[in-house]
This record gives sequence, structure tokens and C-alpha cells, in this order.
Amino acid sequence: MDLKEIQNLIKFVANSGVAEVKLEMDDVKITIRTTLEGNVTETTYVQQLPAQAQLPQAVAPQQVAPAVVNVTSEASAPAEDSKYITIKSPIIGTFYRKPSPDKPVFTEVGSTIAKGDVLCVIEAMKLFNEIESEVSGKIVKILVDDMSPVEFDQPLFLVDPS
Repeated sequence: MDLKEIQNLIKFVANSGVAEVKLEMDDVKITIRTTLEGNVTETTYVQQLPAQAQLPQAVAPQQVAPAVVNVTSEASAPAEDSKYITIKSPIIGTFYRKPSPDKPVFTEVGSTIAKGDVLCVIEAMKLFNEIESEVSGKIVKILVDDMSPVEFDQPLFLVDPS
């Protein structure tokens, strides 16, 4: 399978409305994922080589798929951030810091938050999901830009629980 055939396959899948296609042939494995919002297409193909010379090759995605938010008690950043709690996306969608364009942001860096406070909203399939804090503390860093796509388990906020 040459590059032209792969590009034609990507275009076909993107226009078909299918969410994901996996194709495996003799020495090639291809996975194509699409989302309905803005025809975002992510393509990866790996060519399998004989035993010891096995080196995967990948085509860079055209755009990264959306992410999500969730709260955990461990920070994912090393050493200096280890005392902070990372709030992560529980769903895939679009991250918004405000309830609507004409309203103020939910929280800023340096804001003190309590358990149950709304930190942001994530739009998924035309539904706006309020993401509430599961911890109390102070916002140290906002890790995602407003109106950015987020993936499941993607870090959104760093919180100092002390």
C-alpha cells in the first residue's frame, strides 16, 4: 500500500461519517479515527518488519482529537509539582472557562476553591457538563486554554490542597 492509497483511504473514511476504521494487511496495520466536529482526522499506520528489524512508522495526525477532565489525588508532573493535586478531564469535549461568552470565568490562578465548586464546563455532543472540584485548595496552574479540545484523563488544573 503506497502513500497515495493511504491518503485516498483517509479521505474516504473522513467523508463516510464513520468514527473509526481499522485495516490490517500482510505487513501494514492502519487505524483511522474521525470525529464529527470539524472533520478532525487522526491517522496512524505501522508497518511491521521482520523479527529483529522491527521499527514502527507512523504518519503524524492532522489534528489531535478532543480530550476530557477528571480529578485525581496525585499530580502527574514530576518533583516540584508532586505536592499538587491534578484535576483531570472526565470526558472528551471542548474546555470552556466561562459559562457563556459574556460571563466571567469560573476560576483564576490563585483562586481558592472548595469541594463542589464548578471549575469549568466541557461541551460534549452539544451538552455542557459542569466540572466540579473534588478537592479544596488553591488553583496553582490552569493547564488548558479556553475553547480547546480536551481528551479523557487530560490534566486541566493543578491545585495546592494546603
